[in-house]
Amino acid sequence: MGFLDRFSPQLLSALRIVSALLFIAHGTTKLLGFPATEMFAVAPEPMTLMWFGGILEAGGGALLLLGLFTRPVAFVLSGMMAVAYWMFHAPASFYPVQNGGDAAILYCFVFLYIAAAGGGPLSVDAMIGKKK
Repeated sequence: MGFLDRFSPQLLSALRIVSALLFIAHGTTKLLGFPATEMFAVAPEPMTLMWFGGILEAGGGALLLLGLFTRPVAFVLSGMMAVAYWMFHAPASFYPVQNGGDAAILYCFVFLYIAAAGGGPLSVDAMIGKKK
């Protein structure tokens, strides 16, 4: 038994919240140009793959931040990150550190873990579950 074991539920919630905040920033960068980056200086055209990615990042990230529908949302976002890696990053190079896909891989597996583990005690899902 490790010294942080008793904090595991709260740390799961912290992982979900921090990951969601970072993920929302990716979506708002694509959709709103904020925070500004060189890569997304211009918003993608509506109904394009990049636009849908921004919608999923911002909207799915917001749901994860709240911990609402956590498991299905995290599962969808995990799949989205796997697709993003293989479509946009892997063709550039075999090595994630060279192709810029290391964040996509991390998000993929963090979201997959959250899909399996749930949102933790500091989530809307947990509050709804207590009322039932």
